[in-house]
Amino acid sequence: MNRPGSSNRNRYGAVAQYFHWLTVVLVIAAYTLSPGGSEVQVYSAAHDFSRQIHETLGLTVGVLTLLRLAWRALDATPDDAPMPAVMRYAAKIVHVALYLLLIAVPLTAIVGAWFEGHPVTLLVVGEIAPSLPLAHDVGKTIATIHTYLGDAIVWLAGLHAAAGLFHHFYLRDRVLRSMLPTHD
Repeated sequence: MNRPGSSNRNRYGAVAQYFHWLTVVLVIAAYTLSPGGSEVQVYSAAHDFSRQIHETLGLTVGVLTLLRLAWRALDATPDDAPMPAVMRYAAKIVHVALYLLLIAVPLTAIVGAWFEGHPVTLLVVGEIAPSLPLAHDVGKTIATIHTYLGDAIVWLAGLHAAAGLFHHFYLRDRVLRSMLPTHD
């Protein structure tokens, strides 16, 4: 069955490409706008706007990732380009790790904030009050894990992008072109 926007044997369809590139933009924006630092700094009035935008972008990434995974379950994926088995396995590991991080980063933000007693902001909805009991030290630990996972996703996504460029410019295969919004 060939749905509009679906993928084919050679390239990802418009829907998969939209999910991919929107996720890229949102992750970069969320990382860039993160107030970072101590709890006192993150929740200070001076960083309130950037924190709210960061939280909204992060929650959007989480929801978008779940939608993306649902679409991926329904959609075909392009055939693998010819490459050594080790590269194919490495690509699969990186993809799985990226998906796990795209879910874990927003979840650790929510859980960490709620255990610390802070609401999470979704600009369209407003503040979402904590629904977990106060456990400040646990929340602080989870918030620290959130920071490490946020750094990890940027590094892993950078590796993913570098691999795409390696495929395009050195191997000259269709790996990168299969995710670009152009026509073969």
